[in-house]
Amino acid sequence: MASAGLEILGMILAVAGWLGVMVACCLPMWRVAAYVGQNIVITQVVWEGLWMSCVVQSTGQMHCQIYDSMLGLPEDLQAARALTVVSTFIGVVGIALAVAGAKCTNCTSDASNKPRIMLGSGGAFIGAGLLLLVAVCWTANTIILDFHDPLLQETQKREFGNSLYFGWGASCLLILGGAILSCSCPSRGRPASARANYSTVKSMAATGYDKRDYV
Repeated sequence: MASAGLEILGMILAVAGWLGVMVACCLPMWRVAAYVGQNIVITQVVWEGLWMSCVVQSTGQMHCQIYDSMLGLPEDLQAARALTVVSTFIGVVGIALAVAGAKCTNCTSDASNKPRIMLGSGGAFIGAGLLLLVAVCWTANTIILDFHDPLLQETQKREFGNSLYFGWGASCLLILGGAILSCSCPSRGRPASARANYSTVKSMAATGYDKRDYV
């Protein structure tokens, strides 16, 4: 019962982290215009994401434009796009393995494979979380370096967007959920049938049963 509860908890955390990966990937808020300098009146706010950039006017109007070329993006955004997409697909693999492991709970023929399936599912989620963590930290490090670069114009400096915080939270959920799934189903030393036969022979030997008594 405790193992089933850990599996459910790990699955919930991992799926929530996987949904967070997609939110961080789709939101165009990885880089946000920094409010620095002597310009007090802000007429527009610039958002930069993995797939598009948006400009929000002070009137509330927003105009978004999809990037024309991937090679024209900064290196950190190129790497973040690739790592995030790979993390999403690995999360799908982890979910598929977790569902397959859950189906093996009541299947006596495949019960011996369940620890390996759940271990693979947990490893997939942990890998997805680490990939997303690398993407988010890489982008955050580039933003910090550019912000403190004296040669960069103030209008080109950026701050952390909401997508980075979604990414950090999602990576933590994926790693935690994957770790719980990996530890929820301990390996079995011998199959259940072998343990049953062994216990039967042991009980018969303890009671002094002998076929010659009935001949």
